[in-house]
Amino acid sequence: MVDKFVGTWKMISSENFDDYMKALGVGFATRQVGNRTKPSLIINMDDQGMICLKSQSTFKTVEVKFNLNEPFEETTADDRKTMTVFSLENCKLVQKQKWDGKETTIEREGFW
Repeated sequence: MVDKFVGTWKMISSENFDDYMKALGVGFATRQVGNRTKPSLIINMDDQGMICLKSQSTFKTVEVKFNLNEPFEETTADDRKTMTVFSLENCKLVQKQKWDGKETTIEREGFW
């Protein structure tokens, strides 16, 4: 199933992103840039099944490598240190991040 996500993706929509960034404590200037940025998402898988997810834009590029269902330490684009786990749920790539007693979930779905 992960192989359906391999490739380069363009963002179509992002709902309530400004409110999300506010809740995370992201400053006004960074939120303005974030709201205008539409990063490309590049997903690859290596020979051992490790997944590489790269979010690339003119503002910032962030890359994480992981195995499905295995928690790992992530430094997010806004420099939070989280414990993150990716899973496949209902044909979506689901990313759950936990830090400082908080939690967020990011869902990515393709149209194929």
